[in-house]
Amino acid sequence: MQKKNTAEWLLLIHKIPPKPDYFRVKIWRKLQKIGAVAIKQSVYVLPNKDQAQEDMRWLVEEITSGGGTASLAKTVFIEGLSDTQVETLFHVARGVDYEKIVIDTLKLTNDSAESQIDDQSLLKKRKELSRIRHRFHEITAIDYCNAPGRIDAENLLSQCASLLEATEQRTSSAIWDLQHTLSRTWVSRKGINIDRIACSWLILRFIDPKGVLKFITDTKYQPLPDEIRFDMFEGEFTHIGDNCTFEVMLNAFGLKSTPLATMAEIIHDIDLKDNKFNRPETIGIQALFSGIAATHSEDTIRLERGSIVLDELYASYEAHQTT
Repeated sequence: MQKKNTAEWLLLIHKIPPKPDYFRVKIWRKLQKIGAVAIKQSVYVLPNKDQAQEDMRWLVEEITSGGGTASLAKTVFIEGLSDTQVETLFHVARGVDYEKIVIDTLKLTNDSAESQIDDQSLLKKRKELSRIRHRFHEITAIDYCNAPGRIDAENLLSQCASLLEATEQRTSSAIWDLQHTLSRTWVSRKGINIDRIACSWLILRFIDPKGVLKFITDTKYQPLPDEIRFDMFEGEFTHIGDNCTFEVMLNAFGLKSTPLATMAEIIHDIDLKDNKFNRPETIGIQALFSGIAATHSEDTIRLERGSIVLDELYASYEAHQTT
């Protein structure tokens, strides 16, 4: 006897005019992006969740505005398809996505296992890992039925990140030559907080005192020739493994002083929230930066106030080191 269906599903039933061709492709791509799967031609299904309802309603509006027809229904399958069969459709769809993640990650891992990797190659591999991880998070956001391939993909990404980190440590103590970063424009996302404030402070104080900082909202920003991106998608400097961007930049420029290493532990725990180092002063520093973010919306002011805190924190650790 077939198990009774209990899950609620959203069904999008639509009809799109044959012309223009781009409109049909546009709707199909949006359906793929939100993770919907087809149960028959022009009928797509998603689990009945708040975000899925919102996404589907926007699609209904877009289809009707473009001259098509669309209906959105909430349903329980009584006969025909079972919940298990529908879930299998999602498993297959996301399984294909995770398989691509696995293939790309294995290729990057194998390339990174070479005994000799020059600095530029390492930077390219870091950017490629960032791209794959970004895509992985996009897939997990629409993995409504916990496809089996997720765990394998996640484990491979962690292994690849660890390998790149180990490779970075085998290279020269400073991957980037400070002479090649003078008077550059350093780009990151608006709304800076602890990691981006700390990186900005590090840049202006230790890496490129004559550099210029630029904060942007465009997530697909294409850098100019003299620009270096940090703590943003596809940036030259961003999270690697369980290291925040501040830690990555310290390693990349060979900045190994004890005061900076101690500050990195605090910034790591505040940014990643994992209490890896659990220094007693971290809670107080976190409160200061939370207050800066809550009080000031402008990035220039956040950086100014945050830099004062970081200057004094650095001075405290430096003085402690010499006593």
